[in-house]
Amino acid sequence: MRETKFIQQNKDKWRAFDEALGQEGRDPEKLDDLFVQVTDDLSYARTFYPNRSVRVYLNGLAQRVFTALYRNRRSSAHRLVTFWTDELPQLVYEARREFRFSFLIFALAMLIGMVSSASEPEFLRVILGDSYVDMTLENIEAGDPMAVYKEKGAFEMSLGITINNLWVSFLTFVTGAFFTIGSIAVLIRNGVMLGAFQYFFIERDLFWESFLTVWIHGTLEISAIIIAGSAGITMGKGLVFPGTFNRMQAFQKSARRGIKIMVGIAPIIIMAGFIEGYLTRHTETPDIIRGLFIFLCLAFVLLYFVWYPRIKARIGFDQPVRDTRLTPDAKLDLSFTKIRSAGELFTDLFVVYKRHFGTFLIGSVASAFLFIAFAFLPGNALPEDRFSFPPGIYLGLENMGQFFNNPAAPLIPFAHVLSFSFIGLLVFRKLGQEERSDYKRSPGIAFINLMPPMGALTALLYTNDWYTIFLVVLFAVVPAIWGYCSYREGRNSLSAFSKSLSLWSPNFSRVFSLSFTLLLVGLLFYSLVNTVLAWFFLDLVTWVVSLDQAGMDQLSVVLLAFLSVWLLYLVSAMLLLGGGLLYYTLLEIQEAPGLRQRIQEIGLQTRIRGLEKERR
Repeated sequence: MRETKFIQQNKDKWRAFDEALGQEGRDPEKLDDLFVQVTDDLSYARTFYPNRSVRVYLNGLAQRVFTALYRNRRSSAHRLVTFWTDELPQLVYEARREFRFSFLIFALAMLIGMVSSASEPEFLRVILGDSYVDMTLENIEAGDPMAVYKEKGAFEMSLGITINNLWVSFLTFVTGAFFTIGSIAVLIRNGVMLGAFQYFFIERDLFWESFLTVWIHGTLEISAIIIAGSAGITMGKGLVFPGTFNRMQAFQKSARRGIKIMVGIAPIIIMAGFIEGYLTRHTETPDIIRGLFIFLCLAFVLLYFVWYPRIKARIGFDQPVRDTRLTPDAKLDLSFTKIRSAGELFTDLFVVYKRHFGTFLIGSVASAFLFIAFAFLPGNALPEDRFSFPPGIYLGLENMGQFFNNPAAPLIPFAHVLSFSFIGLLVFRKLGQEERSDYKRSPGIAFINLMPPMGALTALLYTNDWYTIFLVVLFAVVPAIWGYCSYREGRNSLSAFSKSLSLWSPNFSRVFSLSFTLLLVGLLFYSLVNTVLAWFFLDLVTWVVSLDQAGMDQLSVVLLAFLSVWLLYLVSAMLLLGGGLLYYTLLEIQEAPGLRQRIQEIGLQTRIRGLEKERR
């Protein structure tokens, strides 16, 4: 192509690029696309017009794009601010129908609870339990009907309530995976309980006192549960109404939106727990002050979750909701030289997890058998003396602590280290294959090098105390990054720890975001299994295996322990895979190997606009 024709074909595009560089509020993602196009044109010009002015012009334009791109890339702090000021309000506005539906369901359930309590006196005891009702009646007779909020210390009560409220809100959300029916059921259950509870005090002429006491924290708490219900309904809609996507793709898209809404209400739930622990107990506070505080909490909820999203929608949001575009995963080639956003990381994680699920499934089953061997073979104690599964709890998180810190089975931490290392070896090998640079590591050496980081992961879970959940949220991904750094770079554990520390410590917000997201996914796994399905599975075993009742009880403990750790190892594969993918993002942020390679390849590309250049 002659130079004049090349310039004629592209001059309008270059002029638009030049104007875009002079605009305020430039989008780094658009600048990144611009950089690719400009360097493509520059490569063509260097090849065919090396001594012409067009090459000089395009070289200068590429330098300007590069400078603008990496000078104006938004910081994580700015990203956090825009989440609260723009992205979350946009998500709330787009889910406004689900919010209204969730509110109406909860309000109707409250009404049902009140009417049922009025028509059937025993209904309240069925809903709240005899012990709670009797305790409240004793408090009323003692002249302090709200004494239940004063029984424990402020900090202990605040912490316990916060954890419980987080769990209730999370359960309300994740059960939306059952085609929205689960979220609706949880909303109805909680609404009926609140309605029955409120009528209990109305019937005894204590409405005003109960209202001022309960709703001083309940305004935020109940609002969070309703919003969590709308997030669950939003997630479930992806399965019910997939639109032009297949159901799995639609579910991925709606689940990411729901998770972001849940992240948005987490501070509200924590604040409600603080208020209930420290402020609700002061029932002697003048009514006018308590009423004003309730009004302020309600005003905040209405302003931020109702009025502000509407105003932003009229003005116009800064940009569309991020991370909701789906790409086909059957033949998707992942990029390992880009900085992934949280949504992109989450999507890529499930793409790889889905591709190699069979390998991870087999690895988790083998690891679960290894755990069972270490847990039950040594010693003479019976299985029921080593692990406990109270009826009605099934495989809930209430029982997970015993699988890490259990005096009756002292070898299980070592079993976890071996199992996590084995699963890590499988996961990291598959991730290396995805990068198409499957590192030929000696399995034995790689396994040994993985044991210290997997030991750190085991120690994190071994604590088995109230703060364990916070440690997991903050640091669960760190051993995964450490382990993958060791595997990919062929480092020993100590060297890999130093390198990984330099990668994740300056970007801890990304580590926290991934840990929190994967914790939610792990809880989803256990919430789905924490049903009568576990006991149904045991009933099937009884039809096949013929043992006396004592033998079946022991076998049930072994099987439930196997199911618990099998699920744990399936989730751990996801955790390790997420840490490996995050490693590439952190490496690109800190050392920019992909960017360096792209800069070196400017002018050296052999493919130009679909044409192969003959090598010389």
